[in-house]
Amino acid sequence: MGKKFYVTTPIYYPSGKFHIGTAYTEVLADAIKRYKTLRGYDTFLLTGLDEHGQKIQTVAEKTGETPQEYVDEMARLAKELWKEMDIKYDFFLRTTDDFHEKAVQKIFEYFLEKGDIYKGEYEGWYCMPCETYFTKTQLVDGKCPDCGREVKLLKEEAYFFNMKKYADKLVKFYDENPDFVEPAYRKNEMINNFIKPGLEDLCVTRTSFDWGIKVPNDPKHVIYVWLDALTNYLTALGYMQEDDKLFKKYWPADVQIVGKDIARFHLIYWPIFLMALNLPLPKKFIVHNWIVMKDGKMSKSVGNVVYPEKLINRYGLDATKYYLLRVMPISQDAVYTPEDFIERYNSDLCNDLGNLVNRTISMVNKYFQGNVPEYNGTPNDADKELEEFTNNKLEEVENLIEKYQMSNALQELWTVIARTNKYIDETRPWELSKNDEIEKLKSSIYHLIENIRKIAIFLLPFMENTAKDILRQIGIPENLQTWDSLKEYDKLNCIKVIEKGEPIFMRKNIEEELEYLKN
Repeated sequence: MGKKFYVTTPIYYPSGKFHIGTAYTEVLADAIKRYKTLRGYDTFLLTGLDEHGQKIQTVAEKTGETPQEYVDEMARLAKELWKEMDIKYDFFLRTTDDFHEKAVQKIFEYFLEKGDIYKGEYEGWYCMPCETYFTKTQLVDGKCPDCGREVKLLKEEAYFFNMKKYADKLVKFYDENPDFVEPAYRKNEMINNFIKPGLEDLCVTRTSFDWGIKVPNDPKHVIYVWLDALTNYLTALGYMQEDDKLFKKYWPADVQIVGKDIARFHLIYWPIFLMALNLPLPKKFIVHNWIVMKDGKMSKSVGNVVYPEKLINRYGLDATKYYLLRVMPISQDAVYTPEDFIERYNSDLCNDLGNLVNRTISMVNKYFQGNVPEYNGTPNDADKELEEFTNNKLEEVENLIEKYQMSNALQELWTVIARTNKYIDETRPWELSKNDEIEKLKSSIYHLIENIRKIAIFLLPFMENTAKDILRQIGIPENLQTWDSLKEYDKLNCIKVIEKGEPIFMRKNIEEELEYLKN
């Protein structure tokens, strides 16, 4: 049986255009999927929309639409963006999908029959934007501890999930699986802030609105958002459906990616639901922080939101993806500024990467009529040092990608780009040509092309269009564009570069670009 890999992103609340913070989650998942595909895995990436709940019903009423009309339009906009960003998802789930609704009802009935769900009455402080109840002690200054908005005291008949029953089992799982959550401190937050103080049973139905999945045999109740939404990771694969071959093939998920604002739901409620279903838990959770502005969190009400389309339209998709992945370490917030974006575009992409490719192609054409000289088998000291540095550093990059540390991986990959640029200055091909040191010149040019090839292959998961363009410009055939072809330095022969290098990225005027980005 071949290697399988299942990666998920959250299903998003459809509130309009997605900002770069949301886009980061998708870009990260997409990069992981592309990398695993390169490594020969049979991959599956899931995303989608969480379309039920009181918020949706309220917003739709204000716009004069039915909830279904509203979410249909939001789904269209989301799919358009992911297409523009070339997100290679395999399935886009909507919680209004008929198969999902029926499966959720079956899951609810299973929990009810098992005694994990019981009927009662709930009174608590409710935050509508977060669709979450809180106890009075959980509030911060009388407001929602997650988003800081006003809460309302509500009382209604409801069904509850018995979280207390599984609390000790979850803590035991955490203890036995120290690598379950990245970064590790998130696990400690869950245990110390929510489980040890006493895990409250979870309200899983509502009666104050009707836009949701009806409880079987008690239709005045609709199934509450988190039981509905979280189970999408199963239902998208056919769980509790006639055709469940994808579920049998891909579950458990290899990695599930979420933002820190929904960590509690995924690291406490979701594992407990799976335990109650007697299903294996995901192998890994990545909980990333936020991309914030200098003046704080991005907010539509504040007016400081940055949309990915604005960056893509001006600088291209790959430059946008590079920036998002490069500036965002998993364990802390990243601060976006227009100045930093332009600096990285000009420095990292134009100066470091673009100039390396252009200079090298120019020299191949100037000294060898575009034909890359073959490896002579006797590298000099400078060549050996470059080979050793590159191989060691790329091994580090691979290890970081395997740990999903994409920001650090790109940082290390750029040290290879910098070292290759330095190699040009060290070997000085123009002087080798002038002094008729042909064998050294051949070796220098060969090593430059070979390093660029390796760099481009490592860029494929992150910046596929750019990587493929580089490989095209330096004339690399498809059989030498694979991960398995990275190890050796003596495989290139009969390679011809294009007649004139084509700039991959064009340097931007800082003042003009800041004017564009700040408007």
